[in-house]
Amino acid sequence: MIRRLAVVGLGLLGGSIAKASRQRGLAREVVAVGRRQESLAAALSDGVVERATTDLAAGVAGADFVVLATPVATIEALVPKVWEAATDGAIITDVGSTKGPIVRTAERLAAGRPLAFVGSHPMAGSEVAGYRAARADLFEGALVIVTPTDATDRLGLKRVSEFWEALGARVSQMDPEQHDRAVAAVSHLPHLVAYALVEAVARMDPSSFGVAARGFKDTTRIATSDARLWREIFLTNRAALGPALAAFKASLAELERLVSEGDAVALEETLDRIRTMRRRLE
Repeated sequence: MIRRLAVVGLGLLGGSIAKASRQRGLAREVVAVGRRQESLAAALSDGVVERATTDLAAGVAGADFVVLATPVATIEALVPKVWEAATDGAIITDVGSTKGPIVRTAERLAAGRPLAFVGSHPMAGSEVAGYRAARADLFEGALVIVTPTDATDRLGLKRVSEFWEALGARVSQMDPEQHDRAVAAVSHLPHLVAYALVEAVARMDPSSFGVAARGFKDTTRIATSDARLWREIFLTNRAALGPALAAFKASLAELERLVSEGDAVALEETLDRIRTMRRRLE
């Protein structure tokens, strides 16, 4: 049981954490910290939180468990402020999709004040943003990656892992840098490619959108995601995204070559090999 849970950022993920924690009775008190009065008022009206504030220090004070659920670039900037305002013994985690910079910031601060920080990344997002899209079952069956290092407090790691499990998630551990490389490949790259695919069709002939069917819409659905959020993700993880983009361009160039040369046998063999790899994900 968490005595006081502070959720900083009340968008899709933060709002879902607050709703799930309330529904499952994980905290005696849930406090929301945010910038938008509209989201805070809605959470209070829904009975999801007991208290809501735009004052970060006031919201974090007295909390024994703090979740930073703002956009990823904001999390890195908020960590020092939360570190200063947090109660001794508090456990801090986040939901950022890039982990290296955030974890390094927390470890630097821990050298001066030993609070427990454990990086988290719930793989449970949506192209729909905001508190109104939040739901209590968002994390049920979802994968949450926690990113401890050799310096991570073991009790903090245990409590953060148990927190996500209590929300219905499956928890896995990865090194922060390994995590950033992996999500660059399977999450950040696909989003960038989806944006590029929509832009490519617009450049060729915008009237083609009129005959776009389910295949194109399904493939590019994630290109409807929040632009500010993904701008920050692409930029904060650009070191890992670069090699992922290079690998994609090499794969695309190979397919382009086979189509250009009209090599039906090699093209079919390549497509079948790729299809087999994709089917293993089912």
